[in-house]
Amino acid sequence: MNYRHAFHAGNHADVLKHVVLLAMLDALMRKDAPFFVLDTHAGRGRYLLQGRQAGRTGEAGTGILQLAGAGKAPPVVARYLRAVAADNPVDALLAYPGSPLLAAQAMRPQDRLAACELQPEEAEALKALFGHDPRVAVHARDGYDAVRALLPPRVDGVRYARGLVLVDPPYEAQDEEYPRVARAVREALERWPQASCAIWYPVKQRRSLQPFFRKLEALPARSVLLAELLVRPDDSPLRLNGSGMAILNPPWKLDGEIAPALPYLQQRLGEAGASTRLEWLRREAQARP
Repeated sequence: MNYRHAFHAGNHADVLKHVVLLAMLDALMRKDAPFFVLDTHAGRGRYLLQGRQAGRTGEAGTGILQLAGAGKAPPVVARYLRAVAADNPVDALLAYPGSPLLAAQAMRPQDRLAACELQPEEAEALKALFGHDPRVAVHARDGYDAVRALLPPRVDGVRYARGLVLVDPPYEAQDEEYPRVARAVREALERWPQASCAIWYPVKQRRSLQPFFRKLEALPARSVLLAELLVRPDDSPLRLNGSGMAILNPPWKLDGEIAPALPYLQQRLGEAGASTRLEWLRREAQARP
């Protein structure tokens, strides 16, 4: 695997993914009971936006840098911007926090995070980042295999009834990746039925995703919600026209919290022909937590 997220850190896909992730974490924190997060493809945790890799592509300029200082934003976007700012000097945006760092920043003392990263260099950076945080365990291993090894979660004798599985692979070989994602999420839900699962996926052409969506509908989840942001038409020849988050067993009222963010992000980040989508693939009545 040759993928390095540093080339793409802070782009429009990261913005959508992390807005949704933080909204889900905030929902978990509405109860005092502890929760557990499994991040299957964690990366290195923090990325320098002025570094050689991020600077080469400039993708943050189409994402977080477009939003910084943009003024009044919907609550979930404003919350995301505060989280990014918390990892930077005042009035400067030098670094971008990845999913595991955003999760750790949000967690309380009783919560736990398992961050998996297969690439040795990235895993070493992740270990250095969290070396003094007892709430975070870094696993230099395949995140799909970790689903079986780490779920249902039990840490230091504590069973975690609530939590989140984040699946964010690089999709280098998409024909292979989508079935692996579906199998891993099925196993996660079978082993830990109370969990919410969030899957990031790229959108090049929406119609090509239909087989994947059918697999998601067949998984043992109560509900499946899709949230998408396309920054250009999905027939554009450019490589990544947008992305989405498939959320299985979403927290109560998550759709209503995300809904105002999508048109705002479309306006701020989109080109001509940009669009959004917030749709239930399957929806069962959600009981108030």
